[in-house]
Order: sequence, then C-alpha cells, then structure tokens
Amino acid sequence: MLSERVDYVAPWWTYWLHNFPHVNLRFQSIDNTFRPQDENYQQSLMFLACVAAAALGLNLLALAVYLSCLCCCQTEEEEEETKKPNSCCVTWAAVAAGLLCCVAVGVGFYGNSETNDGVYQLTYSLYNANHTLAGVENLVTGTMGGMQSGLKEHLSRLDEIFATRRDFVQTLQFMQQMSDNIIKQLLGLPDWEQAKVDLSAVADHAAFIEYYRWLTYLLILILDLVVCLAACLGLAKQSRWLLTTMMVMGVLILILSWASLGADLATAVGISDFCVSPDKFIMNQTKDAISSDIVHYYLFCSQTLYNPFQQFALQSLTVFQRSLATMQVQIQGLLQFAVPLFPTAERDLLSIQHLLNSSETSLHQLTALLDCRGLNKDYVDALMGVCYDGVEGVLYLCVFSLLTAAAFCTMLCAVPRAWRQITARDYEDIEEDDPFNPRARRLTPQQGNLHTFCSYRSSLGSHNSLHPPAVPPASNATVTEYMNQSAVFGGTPRYENVPLIGRGSPPPSMFSTVRGISPSHVETDTPRVCELPTSR
Repeated sequence: MLSERVDYVAPWWTYWLHNFPHVNLRFQSIDNTFRPQDENYQQSLMFLACVAAAALGLNLLALAVYLSCLCCCQTEEEEEETKKPNSCCVTWAAVAAGLLCCVAVGVGFYGNSETNDGVYQLTYSLYNANHTLAGVENLVTGTMGGMQSGLKEHLSRLDEIFATRRDFVQTLQFMQQMSDNIIKQLLGLPDWEQAKVDLSAVADHAAFIEYYRWLTYLLILILDLVVCLAACLGLAKQSRWLLTTMMVMGVLILILSWASLGADLATAVGISDFCVSPDKFIMNQTKDAISSDIVHYYLFCSQTLYNPFQQFALQSLTVFQRSLATMQVQIQGLLQFAVPLFPTAERDLLSIQHLLNSSETSLHQLTALLDCRGLNKDYVDALMGVCYDGVEGVLYLCVFSLLTAAAFCTMLCAVPRAWRQITARDYEDIEEDDPFNPRARRLTPQQGNLHTFCSYRSSLGSHNSLHPPAVPPASNATVTEYMNQSAVFGGTPRYENVPLIGRGSPPPSMFSTVRGISPSHVETDTPRVCELPTSR
C-alpha cells in the first residue's frame, strides 16, 4: 500500500547559502540559479574556493609575521622573562588548542556521518526509482511481446481449426482487434529510455565519490587528533624534536583545513542552489526527452490539479482492462462451445487464457507502478537526503575546518614560546652562586686558587715561629678536589687544610696541642689581606 505524499520544503540553511554572492572570476555578479553546465556559474563556485585560498594566505602571512616578531624583536623584558619564564601563557594556549581540536574532531565526525547518511538516502532513492522505471518498461515490453507474437500465433492456428465455423472465426477476429487495441494503449505510455538517463549509473557514481570523500575526511580527522595529542605530549615532555615535527604537521593540517573549507563551501552553495528549486531544474533537463505533463505529474503528484497525462494514463489502463475482460469472456465461450466440436483447439485456447491471465497481472502491477505516489516518494526522499542531511553535514564540516584552523593556529603560536622555555629550563629557579649552575661552576676554580694562594702567603708571614712538620705534598687532583668542595660549601680555602683532604690527618688544633703549642697561637679563620712579597 502506497503511503500518503509528503511535500518537500527546502530548509532554511539552503536559502541562506543560496543568497551568498555569486561572482565569477571577472568579479561580475551572476544569477544564482542552479546551472551546472554554465561556465559563469562554475566560476562563481570556484570564486568561493578562491576566497578560502586567500584566507589561507592571510593566515600563513599572519603566522609568519608573528614568528618573525617573536624571534627577532625580543626586548630586555622578554630576555629577563626567558631566564625565569612564565609558562602560564603557553599552558593556557595549549589547553585552548587542545579543547578546540577535540571540539573540531567531534563536529567533524558528526558532519561526516550526516553527509554520508544524506548521500546514502539519495542513492537508495535513485535505485528505487530506477527499479520502478525498469519495472514499467519490462511490463510494457513483456505485455506487448505476448500480444504481438504469442497471441497472434495461437489465433492463426485457431483460425485454421475453426475455418468451417464462421461465428468462431468472427470471435477470433474480434479478439485480434482487442489485442491491437491493448498494444495501442501500451504504446501511448511514456518511454523512459528516451530520457537517456540511467539512474542506477548515477547512483553508482555518487556512491563511489561518497565512499572516497568519507574515507578522506575520516583520515583527516584521525590525523588532526593524533597531531593534537602529539603536540600536547611534546609540550608536556618538552621534547624539541616532537615539537618541531608537530609544527610541520600543524602547517600541513592548516593548509588542508582551509582547502577543505573552500571545497565544502562551494559544494554547499551549489547543492543549496539546486535544493531551493529542484523541480524547475529537472523539468528543464527533461523537456526535450519527456513531455512536461508527465514530469509535472510525477514531481508534484497532486490529486486535485488536472494533469493531461494522468487522465491519459487512467484512460489507457481502463481500456486495457476492459479489452482483457472482453477477451476473457470470448475465450470462456469458445472453451464451452467450440472445444466439444473441435477438441484440437483446446490447447491453443488454454494457452490464450493463460496469456490473458498473465497480462491482467501485469496490468495491476503496471497500474501500481505508474501511480505518481511511488516515484514521487523516491523523489522527495532523495531531496530530503541531499538538502537536509547532506547540506547540514557539509555545513558541519565547514565548522570543523574553521575550528581546526583556529586550534592549529593557536598551537603554532604556543610552540615557539614553549621552545624558548625549553632552551632556558636549565636556568629556571637557579641562583647565581648555585654550585650546580654551569656558569658558576666554570668561574669557581679560578677564584678558589687565588684565595688559597693569598691565604697561604699570609699564613707564612704571620706565623714564622711555627714550623709544621713535613707533610707529603698533595697531588694536583687532591688540591683541585678541595678547591671545588670549598666553593661548594662557601668556605674560604686555607692551604693548611689541604693535607686533610684524602689522608685522614688530625685537625690543626690537635696537632698544635701535641707539639706543645697553645691553641691560642694557631691562626684563626679570620680572613687576611693578601700581601704580595716585595723584591729586596
């Protein structure tokens, strides 16, 4: 049972896209009627793609200017910030880029799925419509073939059998007239092959393109997600090679985002131009192949408006049915009255009866297939799939492209600052006199050697009466070790303490007591001024 007709109403976003400026490459405004074969109309869609390309150029230029200023125009305040960097800006930029990327990927998956659903509904409706048209053609061809060949052959044989009975021969002639009348009515039905359009081939082509479109966007979505996660990992681990790789991939994804935005925008505007007035476009495309009354009947399927084809089809099918009914009555009469007289005619009469029964079945099927509600439902379903799910999904893909571009712009702005912080991370929270500071470590040994020499000379000049025992000379490695340790613990190195390093000797106070010298005569740790000896 056929369902009631559902009227098609174009969604609001198709009107919004339809009102976009249509400008050709010579910057001339053109009509926004859907004309895919027109060169100016094709240029107007290419102009939208060129706008996205121009936006890509401006985006890359802005990034180049930003990176140049960041690298070449550092102030003293920025240099001081480099020594002790504030990572708050980089952290929030990374968080914003990650959130934008996640939202973009979610929107992209939804848009990709919606577009795929719309195209699937389109192809499904095209296959159904093609099945209907092919069914009509097969029924008409089969019925006409049966009437022209099978019925004619049986009637010719019966005419020879009933040659002696004039009344039976007249009945056969009347049946031949009914057969010719049926053929005439079938020839009046529309020949869909004249349209030169194979809907099945169109559906196959659309499904092929959609498969690779869906797969391409799926790979782009996965790539965006992987690059975003890798960039966040590089910022967290402060990995230079990972950040460098992600910057290159970020620029690539930025280019892909703007390119996909241009393609999606041009596609959405073109489909919207069709969706605003699809009936007009289809009637213009089929006016040279099929009568406009037939196209109007199936596109609008109005039971209240008068349509010449509807009346003609109804009249033809009615004549077809009446002719079959008349022939059935004639065959029943011949089987009842002629078979007893001519038993050899029974086989041909039964074959004609079977042919008429199959023709009646074909008539019922043809009546159902020629009804406008079946093809109109497929037509409306196709429009709903393209103009609702399809265009809506493409719009979501445009939003995905914009969000992706914003996310990776933010990431490309944050990565150079993170790079500078990675360079300065060895000096973060390190004091100038910290022994683990590489710069302080390079300066400490020379200072330690100078103070040790001065202290040693001062000690010799102030304690002439002391004669310390002979001590084996310390190696250079021991002295150097002592100097470094003295610098580490902040003490003033003294030459008299050198033998204590690495030999386990008692402290100076104990050594003085053993020798009989009062500890008060031992030099205190009061720093002395280094006096260089004068030449005599």
